[in-house]
This record gives sequence, structure tokens and C-alpha cells, in this order.
Amino acid sequence: MLEKVPTNEEMIILIGQPLFDVWTKLTDFIESKYDMDRLWNNGGKKWTYEYKYRRGGKSLCALYAKENVFGFMIIFGKAEREKVEAIRSDLSPETQRIYDEATTYHDGKWVIFELTDTSLFSDMEKLLMIKRKPNKK
Repeated sequence: MLEKVPTNEEMIILIGQPLFDVWTKLTDFIESKYDMDRLWNNGGKKWTYEYKYRRGGKSLCALYAKENVFGFMIIFGKAEREKVEAIRSDLSPETQRIYDEATTYHDGKWVIFELTDTSLFSDMEKLLMIKRKPNKK
């Protein structure tokens, strides 16, 4: 856990206003569909911050921030990967490429998008639906 959660102003300084606008649209979308615990953490070696959505000990996804970049990560287990393959043709070529290039570990396929705009949001919505059905009315 982070001792101090970054303010909006600190996030804007870190990733820039245009990316912060994309970050905000994505978090607003996730929070409109899912009732989740939200956890801020240190971003490890590659990122400054991690902002994770989880519930009942299971992660939905995580957002990452570092200077002028932000990422969206979702981890797919074996059964979830089969579901992704089933909707593959509905995903953009860019999302298919990112998915194909993602590393598969013992606990799942770690797919991370580095976002600069909202162009892949519809794909992210489809991927989130595979990970977990929305639990907000």
C-alpha cells in the first residue's frame, strides 16, 4: 500500500493532462460497472503507481502510471483465455496484437496496454466482461 495516494494534480504532472483525461474516462467506466475495492500501490520497477481493482481477493484489472505513460493490465486464466479466443474476431487488430505478444505465466496471461487515447476502450470493455460480469446496476 502507498503511504500517500497521489492527488489529481500530481497525476496530471506525472502523465500529462491528455493522458489523465483518458485515465479518468477509464476509471469512471470501470467504477460505473463494477463495485470493487480500489488499491493504490507502488508501481514496482517499471511504473510509479499501480491502481488496482479487486474484490474478494480476486483482481479485475490494474492501471499503471509513470512519466507520460499509463497502462491498463488484465490477467487471464486458462478458462478466460478460451473465452478471449472465442471473441477474438470482435477485437481490433491492435488489441489482438497486444494480446498475442503478452507473456503467459503459470498464473495466467498478463496483457498490458499502454494507452494514449480511448480508441481501445470498447475492446477493454469486452475483456473486462470476460474477466468478471459487471456487478453494478
